[in-house]
Amino acid sequence: MTAVLTACSGGTTPAPGGGGNVTGGDKPAVAAPAIKVSPAEGAQKVRPDKNVVVTAAGGALDEVTVQSQGQPVEGEFDATRTKWTSSKPLKPSTTYTVSAKATGAGGPAALTSEFTTLKPKRELQVIDITPGIKGETVGVGMPIMVTFNNDVTNKAAVEAALHVEAEKKATGAWRWISDRLVIYRTAKYWQAHQKVVFTADLAGVRGAGDMWGTKSFRQTIKIGAAQISKVDTRTHQMVVRVDGKVKQRMPISAGKGDTREYTTTSGVHLTMSKHNPEIMISPGKKEGDPGYYKEIVNHAVRISNSGEYVHSAPWSVGSQGRANVSHGCINAGPTQAKWYYDNFQRGDVVDIVGTDRELEWNNGWGFWQMSFAKWKKGSALEA
Repeated sequence: MTAVLTACSGGTTPAPGGGGNVTGGDKPAVAAPAIKVSPAEGAQKVRPDKNVVVTAAGGALDEVTVQSQGQPVEGEFDATRTKWTSSKPLKPSTTYTVSAKATGAGGPAALTSEFTTLKPKRELQVIDITPGIKGETVGVGMPIMVTFNNDVTNKAAVEAALHVEAEKKATGAWRWISDRLVIYRTAKYWQAHQKVVFTADLAGVRGAGDMWGTKSFRQTIKIGAAQISKVDTRTHQMVVRVDGKVKQRMPISAGKGDTREYTTTSGVHLTMSKHNPEIMISPGKKEGDPGYYKEIVNHAVRISNSGEYVHSAPWSVGSQGRANVSHGCINAGPTQAKWYYDNFQRGDVVDIVGTDRELEWNNGWGFWQMSFAKWKKGSALEA
């Protein structure tokens, strides 16, 4: 590949034998602007996070175009228009063409060159975005959970490429749970009835030593009604509000609390999944052990990873609204439990009070148990 430079000069060529001296009324020749591009013409294996820089000496840049297959690269001129710098990462394994024009006292100049970015040994990809079920509507407590295919060591660069845009303004932050999982949570619940767009602009982002993003990912999330349930294990009542209005008052029975295992956790839970029926088996026990149980329950909505659900319990109707007799779940009558199951959205809020066992922030989706000030300390950009 050969860089092509064209220039026009209004100067006069000196007479032969004149040693370059200007005589009489002749004016010295003025050179056209000198345009320089980095990466250089024909460069190979260019790092995608390397800026494209175009400069002009002896004039100002009129225009700069950097593109691949018709897709332009964004960039900005400096105040004097003698320098142009790209503003976003390049794509790996891609050939780019740079075209620049400048004008100075010596006339116009133009330059065209090409270079190629490196091919990564490993690709960084998003393998799961939750929520991500097609057509799903989620609750106002819903986090955004992003899982990568490989361990991310350059967390700040990757996190900077993650963007969340809500129709109704919200403050939020990412928290790295592991080298492959990062979660976005708002400071307050999402405002109801809106769309949120998550974008991972990973193309050209270096996730680790030999690992680069090669493409971007996008997910539109629909936030539905604000369905917030308040459960008081002392009064044995569950009140469900939808957009602030009471929709159900449900007599319930919570964990009997004679052991920690059978004590319902207090705190802000989120609904995670639903099952009809669900088979519940006592954890860590086998058939014949004291306290062993195996029950088939209907209309079960999971609210933690430690085995807590809101579910139908026709066998406990006599205790619902009066006493706590469950193994830790929130039991309700068949009709109201079915209503809750049918109207459930993942990410709905279930706020439970009245017990001495606190929900851990990492038990299921218990992320609201952590203050937002502490939550955002898990960000690679906030720390």
